[in-house]
Amino acid sequence: MNLDKVISGFFIILAMTLNFGFFYGDMDSLVSHSKYELMAAIIVNLIATTLKLGDKTQMGSVLLATSLVADIQLIAAATVWAIAAYAYTINQEVTSVIISLSGGALLANLVSVALYIGDTLKSKR
Repeated sequence: MNLDKVISGFFIILAMTLNFGFFYGDMDSLVSHSKYELMAAIIVNLIATTLKLGDKTQMGSVLLATSLVADIQLIAAATVWAIAAYAYTINQEVTSVIISLSGGALLANLVSVALYIGDTLKSKR
């Protein structure tokens, strides 16, 4: 068993599940979406991104790209939320933007997990 692959896989899947946990809920209200869960998703995504930096294979490049997309989308969601909370008011439009950005990050994480599983199944023992 390769401990590096276990740790990397753990953070890739944890990033996806935390992202899903934030995304799941009512699209019109932030009541069912925790700001702490969004922050945890950002932190775990950044950890997963740093773990992917050392891989010099073609698959590693694609995994890094999907992780960077998820990072950017989640950071953008948190930024929109912070700006709206302190400079404007949070209405349904802003809420939809925040949740939609996290949905884009979720899609990038799903692609990353699918590629990771495919690469694992393809690899020889």
